[in-house]
Amino acid sequence: MTTILTPDTTRARLRNEQAILEAAEQVFACHGYRGASVQAIAEAAGLPKSNVLYYVGSKRQLYVTLLERMMGRWNAMLDDISVDDDPAEVLEAFIRSKMELTRSHPQGSRLFAAEVLQGAPFLQTYLRGELRDWVDARARVFEQWAEKGLMDPVDPVWLIFLIWSSTQHYADFEAQVLSITDRDVLSEPDYRNITDFLCRVILKGCGVRRASSET
Repeated sequence: MTTILTPDTTRARLRNEQAILEAAEQVFACHGYRGASVQAIAEAAGLPKSNVLYYVGSKRQLYVTLLERMMGRWNAMLDDISVDDDPAEVLEAFIRSKMELTRSHPQGSRLFAAEVLQGAPFLQTYLRGELRDWVDARARVFEQWAEKGLMDPVDPVWLIFLIWSSTQHYADFEAQVLSITDRDVLSEPDYRNITDFLCRVILKGCGVRRASSET
């Protein structure tokens, strides 16, 4: 029997899928892939276990979907860049978008970090294929900017790694950051100051002038 999708059923499906993804992100980040269970994810989402399996297929499929979704969010700002763009504007926007995701989705960042620390067993195909191609394409644009004298000839791959690591640090090593700075949480002004600092240091290190004035 074919299920007819009405606006109400479509909205309900989207709500359930979102609830599952958010719950799974928390459960996987706290317990890792092996320690997490579909039942725990279902309970966190407020749904029956059968519904979770219906929407996502399997625990493994859900885990990989979360990891790839996180990478897609992180890198969306650089998806459509070209040699005609201003490197200062592009790099600053990338740093700012990454820091905002660190603030709003820390569990996703920790989930990805935990996967990589385990040798990325579930992400090897993605890392060696789609993501490697993505990095290579961005690197070529950075190199063209350097050839045009718009930025220093820094290694573009190391630059991408630097932006990834420096922005994700505030989620992955939050306990260290809070302890050393004697804070309970990082406030919005803290995040603005950190973001301004990273923009200033990274862009200056690349030989480009910041696209916007500091606040």
